[in-house]
Amino acid sequence: MFSQLLAHGGLVHLVEFVGYPGLFAAVFLESGVFFGFFLPGSSMLFTAGLLATQGLFNIWILIPLLTVAAVGGDSAGYWFGNTVGVSLFFKKDSRFFKHQYLEQAKDFYEKHGVLAVILARFIPIIRTFAPIIAGIANMRYRTFLAYNIVGGFLWAAGLAFIGYFLGERVPLISHYITPIALVIIVVSFFPIFWELRKPKAT
Repeated sequence: MFSQLLAHGGLVHLVEFVGYPGLFAAVFLESGVFFGFFLPGSSMLFTAGLLATQGLFNIWILIPLLTVAAVGGDSAGYWFGNTVGVSLFFKKDSRFFKHQYLEQAKDFYEKHGVLAVILARFIPIIRTFAPIIAGIANMRYRTFLAYNIVGGFLWAAGLAFIGYFLGERVPLISHYITPIALVIIVVSFFPIFWELRKPKAT
């Protein structure tokens, strides 16, 4: 899916096409709605920031909009987990749900505690399921919200601003969006690969 999306500047065209509403929806869904795990959130955020240097977006609208979407999506995931999320552990795999992703998020949450709410932002798939796990674990919502706001801002606003900053200072960087997006995806998945290659404790 990612390769098709990135081919021939597909990600750029997608971000241009969906505009502010589509970016808000994508970030919201990937942040805590379990069927949004497949969305390329990090690369979309960077691309949107980069396109803001070309006048396609206003960075000062983009940053608060994406932050609100990220915080709102995580909160939705928390409340879903807190109310009906336990049933996901008994749900069979489907096109839009993989049980292993839930288990990975559970292991990540147990390892990192409340910091998982921030750290998970930067890891694909985990960022979608981590707030659901926090809700299932009945984390105090006030605590969750504080970490949620910090993580949402660092991820959504941070990546968009990095794209904007580089777009303003690096000539012709827009010609290299595809390889940059691929690097972002590979780097984002690295923590998952690292955890998977570790020997299981017996």
